[in-house]
Amino acid sequence: MASGAIEQRNQDATVYCGGLDEKVTEDLLWELMQNVGPVVHVHMPRDKVTGMHQCFGFVEFRSEEDADYAVKIMNMVRMYGKPLRVNKASQDRKTVDVGANLFIGNLAAEVDEKDLYDTFSAFGGITQPPKVMFDPDTGHTKGFGFVSFDSFEAADYAIECMNGAYLGGRPICVQYAYKKDSKGERHGSQAERLLAASNQQAVRFKAHTLFATGPGQIGTGMGAPPPPPSNTGAGQPQHQQQQYFPPPPPFGMQGSIPPPPPPPPPGYVICGFR
Repeated sequence: MASGAIEQRNQDATVYCGGLDEKVTEDLLWELMQNVGPVVHVHMPRDKVTGMHQCFGFVEFRSEEDADYAVKIMNMVRMYGKPLRVNKASQDRKTVDVGANLFIGNLAAEVDEKDLYDTFSAFGGITQPPKVMFDPDTGHTKGFGFVSFDSFEAADYAIECMNGAYLGGRPICVQYAYKKDSKGERHGSQAERLLAASNQQAVRFKAHTLFATGPGQIGTGMGAPPPPPSNTGAGQPQHQQQQYFPPPPPFGMQGSIPPPPPPPPPGYVICGFR
């Protein structure tokens, strides 16, 4: 089940699973993912010395549609108390040249990756699940994380709006992250922006709300848009919503005509006439 040539797997039907607890095994990951689609292969890279897995793995499904569905359903589902980070494995090579990656600092202990997504997805498309860095020895947050956007315009807007704003009771620091293997050079340079603008094959992603309302999640989360205004304020007829959205007929009476809405209350203005 967990053996075979990894280089031969179907990348488009493969998802990356990060944030795995050390107690998670390949069999357990297989069983979990089997709930959302037929699994073909599971691989969790292991340390050659200790034999322990490195807290991430790859799950190959039968089709690309199954993999897309797994990302929508399983991302941020908690396993042994830790939220899983599930995204398409083939997505990494599509977004590597964008570079609109932000560093989020001074995070409160209760702020997790879902909170970062709920907050920053309001500014543009997020290319992969945000990351909050944890101490592997204590399991406590290090107080910072990362968010990657699909455009520099979205990243600039997030910096403008969120740098110094309060999240979880603390003013957070939002700025471009340092590039890997560079001597103090940050993302967001003019050269990086020109490269992204000239790359006609860059893949752009639209933000979605399935992350914020995934299985086991309650509420709208930090940064989520407010609910629509109520129709029960002063001067508003309480039956107005019922007039536009009548309840369905009882079971077995689908062919019957629903009753007309109640008349407006006295004094209710219609088209400027009383």
